[in-house]
Order: sequence, then C-alpha cells, then structure tokens
Amino acid sequence: MHRRRFVATGVFAATAFLAACATGRGAGANPYYSGPPSDHFDGVTFFNPEGSELEGFGAFLRWQFGRERTPWPDTYPSPFPPAEPEERLPEEALRLTLVGHATVLIQTGGLNILTDPVWSDRASPFDFVGPHRVNAPGIPFASLPPIDLVLVSHNHYDHLDTATLRDLQAAHDPLVITPLGNDTIIQSDVPPMRCAARDWGDVVEHATEAGRVRIHLEPCHHWSARGLRDRRMALWAAFVIESAAGRTLVVSDTGYNAGRDYRKARAGHGGFRCAVLPIGAYEPRWFMKPQHQNPDEAVEGMVDCHAAFAAGHHWGTFQLTDEGIEAPLRALGAALDRHGIGRERFRPLRPGEVWDVPARPSSA
Repeated sequence: MHRRRFVATGVFAATAFLAACATGRGAGANPYYSGPPSDHFDGVTFFNPEGSELEGFGAFLRWQFGRERTPWPDTYPSPFPPAEPEERLPEEALRLTLVGHATVLIQTGGLNILTDPVWSDRASPFDFVGPHRVNAPGIPFASLPPIDLVLVSHNHYDHLDTATLRDLQAAHDPLVITPLGNDTIIQSDVPPMRCAARDWGDVVEHATEAGRVRIHLEPCHHWSARGLRDRRMALWAAFVIESAAGRTLVVSDTGYNAGRDYRKARAGHGGFRCAVLPIGAYEPRWFMKPQHQNPDEAVEGMVDCHAAFAAGHHWGTFQLTDEGIEAPLRALGAALDRHGIGRERFRPLRPGEVWDVPARPSSA
C-alpha cells in the first residue's frame, strides 16, 4: 500500500525520488557523464551554484504521511479540440501548441520543436501504476508536423519518456538537444536517436532548408534522478530558442531561487518575446519551493527575464503534488493582478490550445 502511494506521486516516486533521496550525493561513479569539475559539477554529481538545498528523505516521508492532497477528477477534458498543426510556418512566426504537461510544440524560425515530449498514459517508470493523464494529448501523435528538434530538459519521468522518444525517432528522426548525461539514458533505450548533449552556456545551431535556430542551454534550479543511485548525475537546464522570430525562453522545472537564473537569462539575451514557464506542481511550499516555482513566482520570473508574453504549462495533466487541478489558474490570475500585468500577456495553456504569440504587447 505504501509503495503504491510513493509511486503515485509521479516524479517523486519509487526509483525517481525515494531511493534517490536515500542515496544522496556522491553515491559512486557517474554512469552517465564523465568530465572535468566545474562551478556546477564536482566530478561525480551536478549541483545548483548559489542555490537552495532540496529537502531530504525525512522531509519526503513527512510530506507523504502527513500530506493534504486535494483530489483531482479522473478526467479533465480540454475545452480545445485536438490540434492539427500546419506543416511549416514562416520563419518570423511564433506559434505554441500545448500537448500536455510540459510538452509544447513550438513552431518558430521555420522549424518545429517539441519540448519534453510525453505521449504516454502515465508519468512513471511503470506502465501499470503512477500518475495517469486526465486529458488526452492536445495533438494526436499521427498529426504532428515534421519534427526537427526535441528539447529534453532533464531526466525525471514526466519529462524524459523514452517510449515517446522511440516513436519520435521512428517517425521523424529529430535531433534531441539535452543537458549533459541525458544522452546516455536516451541512447541506451533508443540507440538510433541523434543527441547533442551540452552544458550550461553552450549553443547548438540547427539549420535546414526550412529555417534556422540557435538553442542556448541555460541554468535553472532543479535536480535529476532516474534510478536507485543516480541523483544529480545528469544535468538539468532551461533553453533559449533564438530565431528570426526573436527569443523564446523555455523553462520546464525550476525553483524560483530569488530570480537569479531569470535575471541571468535577461542579462545574457536582453529579454524575450515569450517565456514558456511552469505554473503547477508546487504544494506544499515547505517541500516544493526549491524545485518547483508557484504561479506568483512564475510571474516574478516573467518580469525578471523581461518577457513580453508568457505561456503557462506543467499543470492540469498529471497530478504530482497536493494542489487542486485548477488552483494554478486562480493563483496565476491573482498574481498577474497584483503585479499589474494584463492576463492576456500570460496564458495558462490547455491541451490543444494554439497561441500565435504577438511580436509585442498591445499599448492598451
């Protein structure tokens, strides 16, 4: 019974959190990456410089056995019909279509980019138990346009789904861009997959006859674990997509961390046409704060990085934490009102929703 309860927490389940927290850092040789130490790598494990420490195993148990989880409905259908994306858009276009959770189709620079693709029914290392989808993918897999690039932010099961990557490789053969070490995991399960594994601060340029983009890997405040003894042995990252359409910041999981990484992104890139930001999986705050920002912090991040618009994701598909399914919507609206930002500038996307992001905010 307790094992099932651990698994049901999704990204913090069984081999992805419980065992990882028990082992701590430096559990042995790194199976994914070998490289010189840096300001965020000690030779075995990665870490968040100037960051807050995550809560440990005792705190995890306290959360699990004392939690006040708001029930989710078994189904939460999207009001939007399944999307049928166009094959290609002009290079100056920026169109976002939410598939679900952290999976977004970004059409920009003439190319088609998927973030953290998950079409599986569960966000879990198991196909028979774990958090299940409460809505269908907003784009049927067979309706995807040609996929040029896939951005995989880190190795938690709700972000790195090798079953989906296997299908993408067979159907589209995209290039996967991911932080250090995650390529080992991906290619172990999907040997033909083309991967470019890079560090924070690195850039990958990708050009085809259809268009051109530059992908920058940026720091964010998170962690990683895939199995029993691999906590923080693969890196996590945010991405900046630079194209003829401008710059888009893509953040999958992150703690706000006093806005340090958002301000660094603004300093390095000068602001953004759009920021794709997580707004869910944030309660209870005493446990989640170092790893998952809440909607108010997402709005702070939008301001910190100087984004003209923002799209909210990472909510309403898999129940990973304690807040209710629509709590992020209410909290986001209240935060935007407090900050004096029009609600049309920060849209919490639903599966199948398509947004052509304007080039600049209205003067109204």
